[in-house]
Amino acid sequence: MIYGFLNCRGGHTSLYSKKYNEGHDCLRLQSMNLRKLLFLLIIFCTPPLSAAPADVPAVAAASDLKFAVEEIAARFRSETRREVRLSFGSSGNYFQQILQGAPFQLFMSADEDFVHKLHAGGRTEDRGVLYAIGRIVLFAPNDSPLQVDTTMGGLKAALAAGQIRRFAIANPEHAPYGRAAEQALRKLGLWEGLRDRLVLGENVSQAAQFAAGGSTQGGIFAYSLALAPQVSKHGRYVLLPEELHQPLRQRMVLVKGAGETARAFYAYLQQPAAREILVRYGFTLPQAAQK
Repeated sequence: MIYGFLNCRGGHTSLYSKKYNEGHDCLRLQSMNLRKLLFLLIIFCTPPLSAAPADVPAVAAASDLKFAVEEIAARFRSETRREVRLSFGSSGNYFQQILQGAPFQLFMSADEDFVHKLHAGGRTEDRGVLYAIGRIVLFAPNDSPLQVDTTMGGLKAALAAGQIRRFAIANPEHAPYGRAAEQALRKLGLWEGLRDRLVLGENVSQAAQFAAGGSTQGGIFAYSLALAPQVSKHGRYVLLPEELHQPLRQRMVLVKGAGETARAFYAYLQQPAAREILVRYGFTLPQAAQK
């Protein structure tokens, strides 16, 4: 069609050597071709209504939530026919990404301070709600000589005997569960002895992979991950006392500009069905949603 239009322009340059009617016909063809060209451009360049992006919000969740929130999202999908796109990682990394404008609509942090800082920076709708309190475990893979106990006496003995070559925790610099692990080890006088043997996971889920996969002689990570069959079958663990570390107060919040589905999922996470799943994965729940 474009080729014909250009050819007609070539004919138009010779109008002075032809009859008026021939020039008139060419102008009419030129006008008709132009209308057809514009029509085709409208058809092919304008996306159909069905091509509009679906309301599938991106959710940034702390990696200790992997198994619990995947189950909650599946139930949400079944009941509402709505989808969410889950991403799991360290809360500190997600904090930085959201601060820099990453397109997450809901943030489920393992450390409420990150939510408070985002709100202070004008990135969230409010200060969110406290949805859970996390716990940590001492874990030993099946073939490890490490004996697990609440005082970590077995870890101290294994360390003294030279049986601990590598020990996994999440990176304390940006992972709340890594900070809790460091606090517990320091409180029991084990940090300096383990420092050079630490294998740091980018997040607590990766630390659990290192420990359960047998690449270390043990590790400290989230209770919620240890309870998952995919992890627990690879070793043994003990729940560590809450007094060994600062409380892992986990807070979630809607990022400014959140859409309808993100809001629906945020509300669903506060309902009894979702809270029951969190309890099953070892989280302690606040008595009521706390601002």
